[in-house]
Amino acid sequence: MLTLKGENLYLRALEPEDLDFVYILENDERVWEMSATQTPYSRFLIKQYLENAHQDIYEAKQLRLVICTIDHASIGLIDLFDYNPTHNRAGVGVLIAEKKHRGKGYGAEALKLIVSYGFTHLRLHQLYANIAEDNLTSIKLFENQGFTKIGVKKEWNLVDTIYKDEFLYQLLYVH
Repeated sequence: MLTLKGENLYLRALEPEDLDFVYILENDERVWEMSATQTPYSRFLIKQYLENAHQDIYEAKQLRLVICTIDHASIGLIDLFDYNPTHNRAGVGVLIAEKKHRGKGYGAEALKLIVSYGFTHLRLHQLYANIAEDNLTSIKLFENQGFTKIGVKKEWNLVDTIYKDEFLYQLLYVH
């Protein structure tokens, strides 16, 4: 599918062989704050999740794709979540797994591809992202892709012993 292929990477569906990759990412406590996760996931649960990954976005209300380099290395995940076909909107989140792959434009390219897919194939009217106030890398990423900060959720997330604000970013489809 050309929509999900860029110059330096492509996005693909989850496969059973992604078990170890997803297990490592989902159990990385450094990203739990971004995903609102509080507890680790077992291999069994992730295996079940992968077995049900065949559900389409209309059934599951989410779409998770693996971000792969042109040489087929899995480097991250990108999600459309809270898909709402009535209002034609979805949330979007992106994670580049390892530091060695960050800062190379992969997140921007993956985000550009999923935005294009959402607007053209899913006929979305808008995408949104929830970003922690101190996640400057994500703020820059989304702003550079045309997302606009439209709100602040005050003291939204408790991280350790500190309540942090969360910003709401939005991108509207321009006809």
